[in-house]
Amino acid sequence: MSNSAQKRAIENYRSRLTKRGIVRFELQALESDRNLIRTLARKLTEEGPEAGRLRRIVQQAVSGEPTKRGGILTALRRSPLVGADLDLTRPREEGREVDL
Repeated sequence: MSNSAQKRAIENYRSRLTKRGIVRFELQALESDRNLIRTLARKLTEEGPEAGRLRRIVQQAVSGEPTKRGGILTALRRSPLVGADLDLTRPREEGREVDL
């Protein structure tokens, strides 16, 4: 890269990434995992719930810690319908007669 314009463009690009909190680093992995690791890294740089979910899944997978119990119950307790006093009962009907 002897072209100074190219060097400047790369420096500007990397500077913008650094401002977003993204850093470059090198790792060693199997050739067969190259696309997987690149895709995962790309997804993790995106902000949003999908990136957060992936972080939690990967962190849990590599930490070796057992999964927490009661996740469904915790999610149900956070539901906006908690305390809404909904009447979910329905009348009991015997059904209809069927002529076979």
